[in-house]
Amino acid sequence: MLIFERYTGVSLRGASVAMGNFDGVHLGHCSVIDLARVDGLPLGVISFEPHPRSFFAPDAPPFRLMNVSAKRHRLAKIGVDVLYDLPFDAQLASLSAMAFLRDVLAEGLGVNHLVVGEDFRFGKGRTGDVDFLRTHCPDFDIDLTVAPLISDEHGHYSSSAIRSALAAGQPEDAARMLGHWHRIDGVVEKGDQRGRELGFPTANISVQELHLPRFGVYAVLFDVLTGPHKGSYQGAASLGERPTFGRNIPNLEVFVFDFSGDLYGAEVSVALVHFQRPELKFDSLDALIEQMHLDCAQSREMLANA
Repeated sequence: MLIFERYTGVSLRGASVAMGNFDGVHLGHCSVIDLARVDGLPLGVISFEPHPRSFFAPDAPPFRLMNVSAKRHRLAKIGVDVLYDLPFDAQLASLSAMAFLRDVLAEGLGVNHLVVGEDFRFGKGRTGDVDFLRTHCPDFDIDLTVAPLISDEHGHYSSSAIRSALAAGQPEDAARMLGHWHRIDGVVEKGDQRGRELGFPTANISVQELHLPRFGVYAVLFDVLTGPHKGSYQGAASLGERPTFGRNIPNLEVFVFDFSGDLYGAEVSVALVHFQRPELKFDSLDALIEQMHLDCAQSREMLANA
């Protein structure tokens, strides 16, 4: 039986579970999870770490909307009792659809009720699908529910569509599909401290291994999750390579409005609310500072009216 990375104080066996990658935990994912809510049974989610796409294409550009911590926070927030993080490695990738159903879902986890989206595939060579599950779940006394895809006039809700919206600098469109603002979670790191020298001290968050939204300036909501400054704030953020100072590794820098304190090492969550302008290279620090004042004023106005 495979080793399960984490669970939250609830018996692992006999749960009603939704199964999928759930990158972004968008409204389509939530519809799958909602169908797994059964009175009298723990609500579980079966997910995979690393994402199978990362396992099969380790050199592909980053595509994840959420890191592991952010996904877990979001699933807990919507009421998931048990998270099964299955380690996606060569052992799991080699399992046939039947072996996965029998050894992992039935014997390993003791799943009572299983919910998947209608396009879900699993098992070696992606040979398992909803028709396979409909045929074979009864053999293991597992009740099956297949969730239809969710869409609106713009098309199906999907992680790919959300990535496209973010890449285009349209966080409002991403939020429409997510059901919440797109967030980048991380730990505040020490940067070059240029912002402090310019009069705009920033909290710096790594965006490595994440899908990168359009580079530029955003109005943001800033939540401090740990430490003495725990709470909710507003701010203006710059996402990108900081071209005025040469070519740098992309990161997210947030100037938090009306805040004073040390955030180094704090876990934070940054919600991208509105894209204001693309990233620019300035000819002088004075020009940059003048623009930063304008950016912050625009962010405050946007957030006041959001």
